Amino acid sequence: MIRPPLEVADIVRTYGAEFVKQHCRWLTSLHLKVLRAIVACRTAALGGHIEQCDSCGQRAISYNSCLNRHCPKCQAAARQRWLEKRSAELLPVPYYHVVFTLPHLLAPLALQNKALVYGLLFRAASQTLLQIAADPKHLGADIGFLAVLHTWGQTLLHHPHVHCVVPAGGLSPDHRRWIACRPTFFLPVKVLSRVFRGKFLSGLQRAFAKHQLTLAGQLAALQSPPAFAALLRTAAQPDWVVYAKRPFAGPAQVLTYLSRYTHRVAIANSRLLAMADGKVTFRWRDYAHGYQTRVMTLATDEFLRRFLLHVLPQGFMRIRYFGWLANRHRTELLDLCRCHLRTSAPPPLTFGVGHLCTHCRRGTMRIVETLSPSELSAWLPDAPPAENSS
Repeated sequence: MIRPPLEVADIVRTYGAEFVKQHCRWLTSLHLKVLRAIVACRTAALGGHIEQCDSCGQRAISYNSCLNRHCPKCQAAARQRWLEKRSAELLPVPYYHVVFTLPHLLAPLALQNKALVYGLLFRAASQTLLQIAADPKHLGADIGFLAVLHTWGQTLLHHPHVHCVVPAGGLSPDHRRWIACRPTFFLPVKVLSRVFRGKFLSGLQRAFAKHQLTLAGQLAALQSPPAFAALLRTAAQPDWVVYAKRPFAGPAQVLTYLSRYTHRVAIANSRLLAMADGKVTFRWRDYAHGYQTRVMTLATDEFLRRFLLHVLPQGFMRIRYFGWLANRHRTELLDLCRCHLRTSAPPPLTFGVGHLCTHCRRGTMRIVETLSPSELSAWLPDAPPAENSS
């Protein structure tokens, strides 16, 4: 694998210690863990492994990955394993992409209450889709779908939203037949928006009444019930952003989409252009102006601050399944869907473990031995150790 000219790890390695010193009052142990993992990833600090080509026998030594889900270098293998499982669950129907976005006004609440607010975002979005799809005035069917949380925009600012991938149809209420959507139309977006808004604000009000919200610093004034009620009234006035994209061309296109969206971090190393004089320059896509590619330069302090906005709570699941794709009845109800659609389960895709041998270009490199940091040093005495970020 070719190393990009610049990585997030280089930025953390160069400026991380000073950043931690300057921002120690709000940084948590989880933030520090992420920074340390990114710096140590694929260095001698984590040890390594020996790979051998299953065709020509060529051997190579590689560093181990940190496997942290916020690390830009550690998502490819996890993504491939996940896609292998999902490929066997696809149905031969169109799929829609529906996005539910949290208003900017409420985003500060999410930063102080990530697990609660992001969980509420999932619940409000999923309940909205399930309710409107089940309504006989719209689809009148039980649907199943997966949802993925993203918390960032292209410039790394906080922008919580949930991407949902939904088959274009569902099971009838008695589960005796498949009900397909109308061509090129899934569910009315305006209805989705209003129901989503109502469910989210109701959930937020309940959390406030149960004293489950942290309201500190600039949000301290919201501890007053009248002030919090005023915030909810203001948030309820505009329409919330919910949109449904045109259906995917087929299951293969769904997998292509999922491979881009499910295992992403706030910024990929490939978008980084330069680091110099205490500043970082990166590419971003301006969706508001025709998807134009633009360049932004930030002070490294601000770049790292924005990057860490998107660290999720420990154990928080950012990919979730609902309806008949929920784990409890997934296998049984998927089989029932296939029966009504008169199709069989597709064979799961196999992405394979390992990568192509660069020597013979035929075989696959397989791990044959793991090496501790001390063992790796014996094999590679000149390997540079990872520097600490704090």
